[in-house]
Amino acid sequence: MNISKLGLCALAGSLLLTTACEKDLLEQNNPNIATTQSFWQTSEDAVKGVNAVYSGLQQLGTYRRWLHFALDLRSDDGFSSSPWGELADFTKFRQVNYDFEPSRDIWRDHYRAINRANQVITSVPGITMNETLKKRVIAEARFLRALYYYNLVSLYGNVPLALEPSTVTYRPAQGTEAQVWDQVIADLQAAEPDLEVSYTGSDVGRATRGAAATLLGKVYMQLRRWPDASTQFQKVISNTSYSLVPNYQDNFKHTTEYNSESIFEVGFSDVNLGGNDGDDASSSEGGQRSQFWGVPGDGFTDGEARPWVRDEFLTEATAAGTRDPRLEATFFYNPQLTPNTIPRGAEPMVYGEPFNTRFAPGSTNNSRIYWRKYSTDYYRTFENFDSPINHRVMRFADVLLLQAEALNEQGQTAAAIPLINRVRARAGMTPLVAGSFTQASLRTRIMHERVTELTGEGLRWFDLKRWGVVDPQPGIDQTAALNAARQRDPDFTSFELNKSRLIPILRTDVDVARLTQNPGWQ
Repeated sequence: MNISKLGLCALAGSLLLTTACEKDLLEQNNPNIATTQSFWQTSEDAVKGVNAVYSGLQQLGTYRRWLHFALDLRSDDGFSSSPWGELADFTKFRQVNYDFEPSRDIWRDHYRAINRANQVITSVPGITMNETLKKRVIAEARFLRALYYYNLVSLYGNVPLALEPSTVTYRPAQGTEAQVWDQVIADLQAAEPDLEVSYTGSDVGRATRGAAATLLGKVYMQLRRWPDASTQFQKVISNTSYSLVPNYQDNFKHTTEYNSESIFEVGFSDVNLGGNDGDDASSSEGGQRSQFWGVPGDGFTDGEARPWVRDEFLTEATAAGTRDPRLEATFFYNPQLTPNTIPRGAEPMVYGEPFNTRFAPGSTNNSRIYWRKYSTDYYRTFENFDSPINHRVMRFADVLLLQAEALNEQGQTAAAIPLINRVRARAGMTPLVAGSFTQASLRTRIMHERVTELTGEGLRWFDLKRWGVVDPQPGIDQTAALNAARQRDPDFTSFELNKSRLIPILRTDVDVARLTQNPGWQ
């Protein structure tokens, strides 16, 4: 989808939460530039407006860069040994400067996009235009606002619940987590029926009815509302337009975007190679994860994988007796440093070179495990700040595994098995046998399946919250769950109960907007 860089008045977050678009008192209005009062006139304006809400997904604080650090590297499957000490500490639950750049950008860019969504939701109803298109545009804005709040409430907890366009006098109240979740649900319920089932041409990539159903199901999963989640996921599973693509790696290439497995993805492009990091027509439009997590010599290597994640792929062979092919698609690693019970196969290539040629045996780099998922090594021998690979926020394999989890939690263990087997079959794994699992043992199996299928895709943090590791959950011994996480990931030794589950709210906004800081953060 071609998203315009429309500069609407933005609720910027840091320093700007309590103001609208700041203007010097001596500055005069430029009659050639649209204002929020004059802009919303036509259906073209409505579409441009919602395009600006989509562009919020491409910012540094969302899916372009920092959100991957907050969701993947703060989880137990990833970590950072960045020479930028503050960045490494951010992934280790240690933060002295609450206005630290990644946290500031995540907060700012989510609220900017939310303010744009609020303008669409408020202004588009008054435009004389095709009613079907009007409903769709408003529904897209509601879906996107829900996605932004889904991230914010999961990371920051009790966040300001801004539901109106920003003005000088507007002071959004700080919502409780329950209130924010309720708003996300309300937005998705309102959006789903007015979204299109699918799109064609330049509209491909817009939020669909299936995307709204999937996100609502994911919300219900986080709230452990299993029956409600199952209802939503069944809508998606019953839609025959969704299916697993034969080649797992096609989910992480720019040449196979918007395929049958994709439910919602954030569009990136390298057509504006080398542009700035802003939000205007001269901005770069590429994703930056592969640059920041790239191997030494091609990237900054600010993100790496824990050995236990690699070894999770080696707990069983495929039906043909080979290694799980998802391992090679997920990591660059030295196969000689892994258990030898499963044949190693060919030595992994790293941007066209054998691993042990690129990294000399015995060197520190030779024993590290690097993320291959979302790298561009499949078509070029270098990384830069402009990856053209779209980020898949939601895909069908995740829906199948979430539905299996929801059914199992309702005691429908046998019904969950075929869904898991659909995911395993693509990887060539032996089918699970119905009747061989209790509810408890299948719960453990699903945890394994989610690692081998979905690790490094920004989903693990939500899993850890749902499974009682970082958030307390009924019937789960959080101390025991957290101790197990510490065995997998030493960074969790810094995790403090009732504190580290949330990122601290920006100091500036706590002071200026008189927000209540998250528990444990002073």
